[in-house]
Amino acid sequence: MRAMLPALAAAAACVRGASTDAAPEPAAPPAVGRVAFSEYSPLSTSSEVMRRLLSPLTAAEVQRSLEHLGKRLRGQSVDLAAERFVLYVPPLAPAEGYALLTFVPPWDEAQLPPGWASVLDRYGVIFVSAARSGNDTDPIGRREPLALLAAWNVMQRYRVDTRRVYVGGFSGGSRIALRLAIAYPDLFRGALLNAGSEPIDAGHANPPPRELLERFQESTRVVYVTGENDTVRPMNLDTASLESMRDWCVFDTASRITYGAAHEILSPAALSWALTALAEHVRTDAAKLAACRATLEQRLSARLAHVHELIDAGKRDEARKALLELDHRFGGLAAPQSLALASALE
Repeated sequence: MRAMLPALAAAAACVRGASTDAAPEPAAPPAVGRVAFSEYSPLSTSSEVMRRLLSPLTAAEVQRSLEHLGKRLRGQSVDLAAERFVLYVPPLAPAEGYALLTFVPPWDEAQLPPGWASVLDRYGVIFVSAARSGNDTDPIGRREPLALLAAWNVMQRYRVDTRRVYVGGFSGGSRIALRLAIAYPDLFRGALLNAGSEPIDAGHANPPPRELLERFQESTRVVYVTGENDTVRPMNLDTASLESMRDWCVFDTASRITYGAAHEILSPAALSWALTALAEHVRTDAAKLAACRATLEQRLSARLAHVHELIDAGKRDEARKALLELDHRFGGLAAPQSLALASALE
């Protein structure tokens, strides 16, 4: 959590991005290659990224750190003029509009994986991926805003079916894709997690504010694909992530083991299965969802009550520790109560 603070604190002086209310650019011709984008999105502003992707207490700590330094958060954390993306557009547009896959890689080079073009053509899916967005890159300062800006710019240039806008990734990029899917269900309707995932409340994917979490529960399809011969850790994390989805009332999921594959990016055949699976949304039973949400609320209420009890008993250090654990596990779902408790402990 604290590892993100220096990168955010460094993004201090306000930056003015390109207008976000300009008319969409004319549709570009089908292409594959490196491109530049110029349109900034309100979804990728530093304040919005913080609100959605950081827990409330972490976001508040970032803000205090900036104020202590006499700085302010930048409007946008990346300079699009210096960024490049790989873009692939199938030659024939589907009648309902293209689907879109925004892909987060573990490597820095932006590239279309071998053999994917023919599959993307068959399903009518545009592929876009940012350069300099590998595992060693700052997630909240670069990887996540770059993916958001990639999706935004493609949707300004091409007619995209908003019901088929997906975010995906491989290995470490898959974990970023999961974070984005949870925090941006109003943009991404599906997530393709290839050989990398984690539980919602036990990794870096903090639950977002309540309205976003509920939309994620109701409308996002999550698809897992892992190689049969991958290391034990990714296989176990997939299982843990799927169990976490159910605990957090996300039931629209699918998973597949690719037999014979190791820790490697999706084969064309596996990609074909994944794109089919992403389009097969399963409507969640309303009574089941309501019961699950009630259980979540009970768990949250018990944790909040425990922190209150510790404060009332004068056990302030224990209360702070319990509050930090609550903030990490429940994220935006615990606000504003978690913020009020933090104020009481100051």
